Amino acid sequence: MPHDDQELRLAIQRLSRRIRSMQADEEVTEGQRSVLFALANSGAQTLGALSEHERVTPPSMNRTINALVALGLVTRTTADDDARKVKLDLSDAGRTFITETRRRRDAWFTKRLAALTPEQRRVLDEVAPILREIADQ
Repeated sequence: MPHDDQELRLAIQRLSRRIRSMQADEEVTEGQRSVLFALANSGAQTLGALSEHERVTPPSMNRTINALVALGLVTRTTADDDARKVKLDLSDAGRTFITETRRRRDAWFTKRLAALTPEQRRVLDEVAPILREIADQ
């Protein structure tokens, strides 16, 4: 890998870590946060669907969900169509966590962007679609 490619990859990784570190509750782990955002983005889901989405085993997801329920961030409800199915969703506290985490991330990023020169902002505007394309592949 040429040095410039590695430098770009490392810069993107570092930026991603900095953005992810901005969250409403420091007790929430990265894996738990990912589940909360999956529920926020896709709505209530079953344990199996969340396991598949997060690419973890159902027992591992069950441990994560148990911790999130204990923190008051996720609720379990019986599905209307099948009493054997349990739907998992964000609680009001979970929605507050997502809202506050997004607010903190946006504030941090907006502050960093505001410090850039107009030329730097123009370059980032040109690069954003390319990075999105790479991420979506």
